[in-house]
Amino acid sequence: MLELIIETFILNRLGYGHSAEDIALLKEIGYEKYLEQQLNPDEADDPVLKEKLAEASFPMNMGRGKEVDKPLFLYEAPVKTLWVKEMEGPEFERRAERAVNEVMYVSLMRAVYSKWQLKEQLVAFWHNHFNVNVEADERIQLLFPLYDKVVRKHAFGNFRAFLEEVAKSPAMLYYLNNASSKASPANENFARELFELMTLGADHYLNHLYNRWREVPGAFEGKAEGYIDEDVYEAARAFTGWTVADGSEDERGGILPNTGEFYYFEGWHDNYQKRVLGVEFYPNEPAMADGRKVLDLVAYHPGTALHLCEKLCRRFVSDNPSEALIKQAADTWMKHQKSDNQIQEVMRTILLSQEFSDSLGKKLRNPLELFVAFWRAMGMEFKPNEEHSWFLYYMGYRHFRWPTPTGHPDVAEHWVNSFKMLTRWNLIPMLFEQEWEEHQGERLMAMIPTDAKSCHDIVYFWSFKILGNALPVDTHDKIVNYLAMGGVGTEPPFVKGQELEYIMLQVIAIIAMTPQFQYR
Repeated sequence: MLELIIETFILNRLGYGHSAEDIALLKEIGYEKYLEQQLNPDEADDPVLKEKLAEASFPMNMGRGKEVDKPLFLYEAPVKTLWVKEMEGPEFERRAERAVNEVMYVSLMRAVYSKWQLKEQLVAFWHNHFNVNVEADERIQLLFPLYDKVVRKHAFGNFRAFLEEVAKSPAMLYYLNNASSKASPANENFARELFELMTLGADHYLNHLYNRWREVPGAFEGKAEGYIDEDVYEAARAFTGWTVADGSEDERGGILPNTGEFYYFEGWHDNYQKRVLGVEFYPNEPAMADGRKVLDLVAYHPGTALHLCEKLCRRFVSDNPSEALIKQAADTWMKHQKSDNQIQEVMRTILLSQEFSDSLGKKLRNPLELFVAFWRAMGMEFKPNEEHSWFLYYMGYRHFRWPTPTGHPDVAEHWVNSFKMLTRWNLIPMLFEQEWEEHQGERLMAMIPTDAKSCHDIVYFWSFKILGNALPVDTHDKIVNYLAMGGVGTEPPFVKGQELEYIMLQVIAIIAMTPQFQYR
């Protein structure tokens, strides 16, 4: 019994919830071997997910209120397929809407069905870390499949390489306005978030202590301990000319190519000397050299190691990870900062720590995790639809639509208040109501083993299927009494037929609404 509980907790933490298949595999090979498999995913070896995606279709807006189900064709498409050169009109709008909806659809399918659950969790983490709000610009929607590819490609890889592809991604260039940044004056949005959110973090913002670069400890040696506004201004100049080939006009009469790809436009770049984190930049450096030098400085800064490792520990261990664990992970980060598998090594350090083991079952699920965990535990057929996005929205989860660059908060206090808890409790009944025809009735009753005859047996069965372990005795007994409906808990349910099917749905919903299911 204890082994099953621990295995369930491990699966709930590494991924989006346990499934019967994953529990069996973990029992067979043990945690360390299972973790190594998850740290080295082979996406070609994911037959269930591949089959589900091959069969999937999604409504496409054809204009004039017409919708036609079409197979998925944009979520992995190259830029030449995605890009619509005319940045207005119905074709552009329909293609943009379809592109981002496919990414959302497939991300949910992957969360439910992929055997590489740790990768899906990391992909969600990095999407949140490098947050792009698709509602900010229709061009972001159109090119969002390319951004998703970047995140998925580098989820376990090298942060410096990851950071450059994010900086060059058209979605990020549009979102933080660097696509229109030119010399005199440069747009500071991307540079500000690069320092404050993506790398060193707000803890290393030192402008409240120092007003001039030379005052920052370590700056004279080119090893500034933190950054000030001056560093942001100078870094913004370094990224001028990093834009998108979208056919924009230059004020001097020139026109950019119109391919939808990243484009470096020398005519917009500020070529004069610069100074970032105490490091001098010579004037008239080769193409893109200034921006890449900034990326080197921030990616390899010890403050970035601490900031990113604290976020990873918060995501996978605890809302308040210990300084010791953060430092241990940061040491791994710095040791492997030039390695192709840097992030993988950091994750191994975190997930093999004693603090990780001690924290199992104590981290609140965010709404997406709660939603997906139910599907995985029940083993029901899952087909995403627009209403599922609304369910998440009502619980406070803005799937690829968080309005600010910060991304969703990753602490329990954000997700727990009276309104949000009510929406969480209503989630499972709403899902059952929506899926009435497909998932209720005889198919649901058929899941119950033939030897589970008493009300006690039935509640035990659903508890272990949904939670991976038994409920507290008093909670168990209350649900048994509800299922018995006037009968005796040691006997089969008193009611029969459709009334029993309805009551069984309520039993499942109540179990999924217990505190035990809210945590991972």
